[in-house]
Amino acid sequence: MGTIRYPWEHPPANGDVTKIAEDVMWLRLPLPMALDHVNIYILDDGDGWTIVDTGMKSRKVIEMWQYLIDNTLAGKPIKRVIATHHHPDHIGLHGWFVENHGCEYISTQVAYLTARMLTLDKQEIYLQSQIDFYRRAGMRADLLENRKAERPFNFSDIVYPIPIGFKKISEGDTIEMAGRTWDVRVDHGHAPYHATFWSCDDSLVLSGDQVIPSISSNIGVYPTEPDANPLAEWMSSCKRLQEFSRDDHLALPGHKLPFIGMPLRLTQLLDNHHGALDRLRLDLKTPKSAGEVMPTIFKRSLGDSEYSLGLVEALAHCNYLWHAGEVDRILSEDGTYKWRIN
Repeated sequence: MGTIRYPWEHPPANGDVTKIAEDVMWLRLPLPMALDHVNIYILDDGDGWTIVDTGMKSRKVIEMWQYLIDNTLAGKPIKRVIATHHHPDHIGLHGWFVENHGCEYISTQVAYLTARMLTLDKQEIYLQSQIDFYRRAGMRADLLENRKAERPFNFSDIVYPIPIGFKKISEGDTIEMAGRTWDVRVDHGHAPYHATFWSCDDSLVLSGDQVIPSISSNIGVYPTEPDANPLAEWMSSCKRLQEFSRDDHLALPGHKLPFIGMPLRLTQLLDNHHGALDRLRLDLKTPKSAGEVMPTIFKRSLGDSEYSLGLVEALAHCNYLWHAGEVDRILSEDGTYKWRIN
């Protein structure tokens, strides 16, 4: 199956670019969180530029883009912005490019509609149904009390308004970029209808957050669909992509470093979750909430900054076993779901 190799030991500095291959550049942009960066790919189509993902909306990131546009990208129009998926660190400035450069917005339909819906959905307080969701998941009591009083995260805080109008891409489509024909593959789990792009002419794969090295993409269950089973979707997608991946593929991920060794990485991603599920099966011999099994799943305690993402991923693992018929779910007197192996 080979090994995982990193052709570049270090990323470009924030706001700078590195040439990956003929007509393909890698841009690194900052994020204000523990995962402090996102990878952007800029493709030269000869008569203009295609940009795959754009980073999060902030004054600093817009200044970085403007410098690139005035210098590195000067002389050619920006023709297209493409979304791998709807998460704000990836599509935060798609609308800005459309508004300021008149470019085409390309996305899967679900990713586009989800992004547009979420940027229009603004909340000043958490709804009771959302508070109930986190209580049932077993959120730590002090954090749940804080959540009742705090302003919810809103997409519109860090995502430029999503424009009306886009071009749809779907599973099985092809798209021309950087003098290459790319197969479009659409998968699920980390985000619904996440697009990846596989060059038919060389070994490049724009893998977004579907295949990342050294860290696992967050797989979470949220108040919008509390009984969802994204982990099953994620594992099915990893298995499906194993059919297409080759040892010589150079994966260009949404985070961390470009790497060679996709077949091994997909196996590692699957093994990681199978291991977590095996540990969870043992832990749930005694009834526990999703919040209580987090140390079992992650093999460590999570700090406050990681807690929310850890909780929704722990819930995804509980839901997986529940949908498989391996565990029972009982609503306890304190309003928390307790999970127990059959």
